[in-house]
Amino acid sequence: MHLRSFVSPLAGMTLLTALAGCASTSPATSSVVHVDVAPVAHPQGETPQWWYRNGAAKAAANGAMQGKARNVIVFLGDGMSLTTVAAARIFEGQRKGMPGEENLLSWEHFPHTAFSKTYNTDSQTPDSAGTMTAIASGVKSHMGAIGVSAGRKGECTPDGSKDLLSWLTLADSAGLATGIVTTARVTHATPAATYAHVSHRDWENDSDLPAEATEAGCKDIAQQLLGAARFGHGPTVVLGGGRGEFLPVDVRDPEEDDKVGQRLDGRNLVAEWQQAHPQGAYAWNTRQLEAATDAPQLLGLFEYDHMQFEHDRRKDDQGEPSLADLTRSAIRTLSRNPEGFVLLVEGARIDHANHYGNAYRALDETVAMSDAVRAATEATSRDDTLIVVTADHSHTLNFVGYPVRGNPILGKVRGQGGEDDTPGDLARDQTGLTFTTLTYANGPGYTGASNRQPAGSKTFLHAPSSVEPSEGRPDLSHVDTEHPDYLQEALVPLKSESHGGEDVGIWAIGPGSDAFRGTLEQNAIYHVIVQAAPKLRARLCAAGTCDANGVPVELPKPADFEKK
Repeated sequence: MHLRSFVSPLAGMTLLTALAGCASTSPATSSVVHVDVAPVAHPQGETPQWWYRNGAAKAAANGAMQGKARNVIVFLGDGMSLTTVAAARIFEGQRKGMPGEENLLSWEHFPHTAFSKTYNTDSQTPDSAGTMTAIASGVKSHMGAIGVSAGRKGECTPDGSKDLLSWLTLADSAGLATGIVTTARVTHATPAATYAHVSHRDWENDSDLPAEATEAGCKDIAQQLLGAARFGHGPTVVLGGGRGEFLPVDVRDPEEDDKVGQRLDGRNLVAEWQQAHPQGAYAWNTRQLEAATDAPQLLGLFEYDHMQFEHDRRKDDQGEPSLADLTRSAIRTLSRNPEGFVLLVEGARIDHANHYGNAYRALDETVAMSDAVRAATEATSRDDTLIVVTADHSHTLNFVGYPVRGNPILGKVRGQGGEDDTPGDLARDQTGLTFTTLTYANGPGYTGASNRQPAGSKTFLHAPSSVEPSEGRPDLSHVDTEHPDYLQEALVPLKSESHGGEDVGIWAIGPGSDAFRGTLEQNAIYHVIVQAAPKLRARLCAAGTCDANGVPVELPKPADFEKK
């Protein structure tokens, strides 16, 4: 693939809209391939092999085998519920001076859509580890699982008996370039599921492992990133946060002088990466990343912990890049591989803002991911690149009331409090108080007094350890609910707002994208990707995992894909 000249965002979206209008919504009947799947009792009959074959059958039945993608980019909006998407769409539109409702985020121009069922094997409402394991490996697993099949959170299986093969390591084994971009720590649940294998998502560095796990031979997630080179070369590009997970306790952080590394084993994994990639570039700020344009490999760790929210990040050359900047850098580097590439881009902090009960930052982060998706569509060709946008799970954000058209999405409801009301100025509840369009079902926005903030509206950042019952709702008359730090009201008091269990969206464009339709089990996303990318499919078949029709149906063993 050759980098195309960048076009304007408006031209890019006009092109996507035109493509969407002429795209077929379903493949020809001849493209459907049938795979037999034995019925099982749920949930006790759901083995890893059953999940894998069941996902393969759904993807093949939807025509994924007809895809001829050379490159694959998966955008994962962590915690990006459909409500978050709808509110962010309006938020972005209103920033542009429009009413907002008519706006579309970049991926909403894509021609193919589906719903994803997000539950874990042991939980109706999932977490990011189990969900990304399903997306990355084709097998649903337990809450907290990173790249392993369902079992017990915290168990140790160093023999690899539960390890699952992700499309990222598969691509590396097949000779493609691979990349990871995230605004979280690169050892956090979503990116980790593409390269690591642990039963507990919190094992990010060696100091996080219990002694018995270390003694049993379990390895932390950070060191597994370097160990992923056994499949080929390891990720060509890794950009995100989390320096602390890679540095030992006797090394001071280069940006935050009051912090040192977290590793107790004495290993400096940044130095080890540099030694393994003498021509590669390591960056921890924007200027260094911009200077690394020609480097064949990139490692960027731009924060000690997670990267900053888009609203808060320092935007000069000593700060950190935007998600769109990181995406452009990754594609530029990965595109040099003539075999193609596979890339994960995670908008991680959508999830964190929702957990904080802060809709402003959640919507702002979603718009930042929309900018990154637009950057990817402008830098690649629809003819050879499959782009998939989805979420791992939802949140409890509510979009309610009857506000008039164009009402500020973060504002108080103007219009009606109920369907039968006479439209007026500010809508009021039955006690005569105003209320906002966006609220959370639970979280730190609960208005009772806490050990951190007094009774009434709460402001970012609020993480209380104790809360008193609320005595009714606060008067919002003089509260700026559109302020970036305002926390939307929450019904149930929780230190951190919870995930939601409803379906999330899938939007796709490029070769094989028409297989994304209907309601899919989340693990089927993996199967559409590997079936629609001939080089990934061929590598699976070479390992003997395919049926007579060439469909990968047998659960692959990661050891079979390591370099000989």
